[in-house]
Amino acid sequence: MSNKQAFDRTLAEIHNSLRFLADHGCRGFDCSGESLAKLEKWGQAPPSFSETLADIAADLGDCQRCRLARERTCIVFGEGNPRARLVFVGEGPGFEEDRQGKPFVGAAGQLLTRIIEAIKLSRSQVYICNIIKCRPPENRNPKPDEIKRCSPFLERQIAAIQPDFICALGTFAAQTLLQTATPISRLRGRFHQYRGIKVLPTYHPAYLLRNPEKKRDVWEDMKILMKEYRYED
Repeated sequence: MSNKQAFDRTLAEIHNSLRFLADHGCRGFDCSGESLAKLEKWGQAPPSFSETLADIAADLGDCQRCRLARERTCIVFGEGNPRARLVFVGEGPGFEEDRQGKPFVGAAGQLLTRIIEAIKLSRSQVYICNIIKCRPPENRNPKPDEIKRCSPFLERQIAAIQPDFICALGTFAAQTLLQTATPISRLRGRFHQYRGIKVLPTYHPAYLLRNPEKKRDVWEDMKILMKEYRYED
């Protein structure tokens, strides 16, 4: 039985028990018409159930939903604090990520770790994941149908974590989350909104390795993030 099924069953049992006691004159607790109406409404439309990251990973399973499954070594689901205030979202796994099954562990990942430490946080305090969970062959860009198949799992991860902030690393992360074709160069430098969560796009660490002169821009973005993050702390 899933957690949601167990929740629904428990809710139904509580509702039936309270209804039975009320019908038999029990007044040892609040059985007002208003309370019973609320319980009746719950029985018809149970409140939304927040699934856990473990639930989502179990649903993802040994995913065969797109062509990327054919050549991958590992699914790279994500890792970090399941209650993180800040989530970093990248594009997809690279060679080392595919080998180890962990996000951002190659050269770009080492740079991301230094960026996180520069804003006075650690990898264990944030959550790190990607738009797609499997490495594209030769690290090519993910294709639209691959993103379409995989991004719902990212959306569920974000819903489970409920962060205050998302840092979208690179074009594909920013454009997918914000549903836009605007270039990353025009998106970065300010906050956007994703379902009530503040999103700050910036350049991907892999891009910085090829274009080190852009590190200054990313640092400016991180100062914006730090200021807001500390303000809401």
